[in-house]
Amino acid sequence: MTATGTDARIRKVVILGGGTAGWMTASYLGKALQGTVDITVLEAPAIPRIGVGEATVPNLHRAFFDFLGINEDEWMRECNASFKMAVRFVNWRTGGEGEAGARELEAGGPDHFYHPFGLLPDYDQTPLSHYWFKRKHEGLTTEPFDYACFREPPVMDALKSPRWMDGRPATRYAWHFDAALVADFLRRFATEKLGVHHIQDEMTEVEKDERGFVTALHTKEGRTLDADLFVDCSGFRGLLINQAMGEPFIDMSDHLLCDSAVATAVPHDDAANGIEPYTSAIAMKSGWTWKIPMLGRFGTGYVYSSKFATQDEATEEFCKLWNLDPETTKFNHVRFRVGRNERAWVKNVVSIGLSSAFLEPLESTGIYFITAAIYQLAKHFPDRNFTPALTDAFNREIEVMFDDTRDFIQAHFYYAPRNDTPFWQANKELTLPKNIQEKISAYKAGLPINSPITDESTYYGNFEAEFRNFWTNGSYYCIFAGLGLEPDAPLPSLAHKPESVAGAEPLFNTVKRQQQNLLETLPSTYDYLRQLHGKQ
Repeated sequence: MTATGTDARIRKVVILGGGTAGWMTASYLGKALQGTVDITVLEAPAIPRIGVGEATVPNLHRAFFDFLGINEDEWMRECNASFKMAVRFVNWRTGGEGEAGARELEAGGPDHFYHPFGLLPDYDQTPLSHYWFKRKHEGLTTEPFDYACFREPPVMDALKSPRWMDGRPATRYAWHFDAALVADFLRRFATEKLGVHHIQDEMTEVEKDERGFVTALHTKEGRTLDADLFVDCSGFRGLLINQAMGEPFIDMSDHLLCDSAVATAVPHDDAANGIEPYTSAIAMKSGWTWKIPMLGRFGTGYVYSSKFATQDEATEEFCKLWNLDPETTKFNHVRFRVGRNERAWVKNVVSIGLSSAFLEPLESTGIYFITAAIYQLAKHFPDRNFTPALTDAFNREIEVMFDDTRDFIQAHFYYAPRNDTPFWQANKELTLPKNIQEKISAYKAGLPINSPITDESTYYGNFEAEFRNFWTNGSYYCIFAGLGLEPDAPLPSLAHKPESVAGAEPLFNTVKRQQQNLLETLPSTYDYLRQLHGKQ
């Protein structure tokens, strides 16, 4: 594969697999490489899918759709998209049946907390979280961290939209959408606007040269697709990266116990009940259930551990949660592998999406992993010499991103006070990786875990930070404080900064004024989405 002569440019890229990962990759590379590379997506004939919904994180539009030059309202309309201002965790502190979690969810009961996407204010280069804990430690407040330090929780309780009716954003937010519609939308965009080739056929054989580089894919209908670079978006099967290249998959079920899911879409009366502008994560006996609201329905799925519940037991508990008839409801049962490839990029094969890595979607990281991977691929795009420094740098980025997120998600289960079932008890017996143990030690000592992002223009101006430092100090504080894990004592330096402590006090009142202003001026999510999607 070593290129000779002066022109070693990549000429052809073949992407194996369509879906969200394949079409996001084709669209992004088509734009990033400015039409200089011939891109083909080889996609097996479509298998009917249940539109259970996908939740995202706030960098999606800037990092992906904005890069493609696609207007937010345009893609939202095409993909039945709604808004997500946070993840709302329900019943993670107290035990009880799943139905109890649903009642708490609807009634706004005491066992819930938010991980908002809003920005955590700071004062004198110290996050407001540290002033909040000092107040709480001294008995000056009993208000939960999320409601004391963020503008968004009361707004979400009232089911308000994160945008005013004229389209102006009131706060940071992410999205809910139908993943199948997103893939279809991007397929049209990539083929019509960027000249990407789309072949519907099934791969049957991988051809490699003497060095082990892939040279071509053979298909069921007799095609031979040669290329310089191959991107594996074939899902859990890892047809290229694992099967053809033999790259080991590192199983991480010793960190995260959930390995299965049962999912469906549930009709919803939006006019009567409103639309929630957040994703819900409802703790269950052997895992947790997501709820992703969209117009007219919500996607939902029970993520559970097969060690603690059979498929039938999980389905029964899931049906009770939403009062579903198991005889008439169409379910999607999924068994997934938890972990990542030892290397995401091997020789001339790059794995993206489920073929590369998978974590249960507790913090909605699936689309985030795809977006970050294609961004890094474009950044480290090779020539036909495939310089090891480029592939090694790419692999380091993916490894750090994945492992950091894995540790954060494991901490949700490890520190959840729930201890009422064997599943929740087993999570307390797992070993936390050194990386998250160090973060916990810093948190317990009252130290900031990451540098806080305090200004929206600074945040959006630092594009690389959106991938490198996704879990901010506010993220850790939201989860740990929400689960009842608090520092041992206030940040020691605050004892020597009485003027800073006094100066931070008005910020709490400012947050309250902002909450009230947003409650009074923002439309309901239901009303905004009806206008956006032309349902008026």
